[in-house]
Amino acid sequence: MNTVKVILREGVDKLGEAGEIVSVKAGYARNYLLPQALAYEATEASVRRLEQERERSEQQARRDFLEARRRASQLEEVSLTFQARAGEESKLFGSITNADIADRLAEQGLDFEVDRKQIDLDEPIKSLGVYNVPIRLHGDVKPEIKVWVIKEE
Repeated sequence: MNTVKVILREGVDKLGEAGEIVSVKAGYARNYLLPQALAYEATEASVRRLEQERERSEQQARRDFLEARRRASQLEEVSLTFQARAGEESKLFGSITNADIADRLAEQGLDFEVDRKQIDLDEPIKSLGVYNVPIRLHGDVKPEIKVWVIKEE
């Protein structure tokens, strides 16, 4: 059986994920994987390049994680207070959205910006109270800030 080693550019069902080195029949590689640009030949140089790319991406992931942890330590100190008009049963006239929280965070003097898409608010806040709002900084780093919604005098 004539097999060749190829490096997958994309995930292929029942074969492997992107970046994996797999052995396949020569015909399958020559007639399908290579022409469809799903894989490229696993030469010595390409294997070396793949290892370098993996190492670079691991280092970048480590840097991203450490930066997210640093930012999280700043956010854990943050407590925001919103004054809002409220009616009966503490219901707000209007609501506090993730965009409002992002704007208020921008005023806190942090050395980074929190995008409203990173604020993990399932739905806008519509009543008075204290809320723990998670901020998605990284897959493994999700600090919470306290958001106080008090009645406007």
